[in-house]
Amino acid sequence: MASAPPKTAPSTLPPLRADARRNRDKLAEVAAAAFSETGVETSLEDIARRAGVGIGTLYRHFPSREHLVEVVYRRELESLAAAARELAASHPPDVALEEWMRRFVGYIAAKRGMATSLKILMDSNASLFAEGSGILRGAAEELLSTAAAQGFVRDDIDTTDLLHALSSIYSLPASPEWRDRSNRLIGLLMDGLRARK
Repeated sequence: MASAPPKTAPSTLPPLRADARRNRDKLAEVAAAAFSETGVETSLEDIARRAGVGIGTLYRHFPSREHLVEVVYRRELESLAAAARELAASHPPDVALEEWMRRFVGYIAAKRGMATSLKILMDSNASLFAEGSGILRGAAEELLSTAAAQGFVRDDIDTTDLLHALSSIYSLPASPEWRDRSNRLIGLLMDGLRARK
């Protein structure tokens, strides 16, 4: 039985023109917001319209809904990792950690909206989720360990504890108050993390 041809590595693809790259980035940004708001079944035509491009442009960049979901999922992970670095450089460790956890709520919102397609992707690309887990763990570990080392938060909480607590937000029922409730839970979690003086 012949093996499937190897996938083309991203580094070997021809570089996008600046306008094409802007269109692709805008489509991924709009799709992330749409998936967070209304779920993965959001009309692709509506995503293209909101991004200011035609549906043909969307399909040139993203041949299938699952491809778009994968790119959005990667984008959300990379954004969380970048936010951890930026927040650590510009805020006290406890503030950086709390703000990053609030941004994690946005990641969860997008992930909830893509749940069905992410399950399909999990069956075909398990490495994507292993990689994603590593990215999240690394970002959380850096923020938590810095805050603990400087005495801002308790030192008996590890990264696994923190990520389990954050992931529990995913199970909150969908409702108009979901984001507000999630942010209140982040405040509650942060209160529990703070070191007792």
